[in-house]
Amino acid sequence: MSDQAALSNRASEHHLRSLVKGVSWRFIGSLDTFVLSLLVTGNAKWSVSIASIEALTKIALYYFHERGWERLHWGREAEAHWRSVAKGASWRVVATLDTFMLSWLVTGSVKTAGTIASFEILTKIALFYLHERGWKLIPWGR
Repeated sequence: MSDQAALSNRASEHHLRSLVKGVSWRFIGSLDTFVLSLLVTGNAKWSVSIASIEALTKIALYYFHERGWERLHWGREAEAHWRSVAKGASWRVVATLDTFMLSWLVTGSVKTAGTIASFEILTKIALFYLHERGWKLIPWGR
């Protein structure tokens, strides 16, 4: 059997699994964004606003990110850790730009938005990796 045939015979991730993963990640991610925003701004209203808006934008962005990675077969044969690292890094680029734009919109400050987005890079890569590895243990939806 060719490599392509073997890959096409693999069970793929269902759309509902991608959606549920997105929601579970968004809960963790929005909580982290709220805490970081509160630490940086000291303003609970801004922190709630940033975290609430991103809950909507990032669920959609995450879903499309998951679907894109579903089409990429690299690293799947052994569910390599490097695949999770690369996936986490690519998501972080998309998500950091989203956080930066939302934080700038809410606070009106490029400096504050940059600070929040910069801290997120450190916390979110580790949290995303742990989330992704945890989902590898759940067979539902594959």
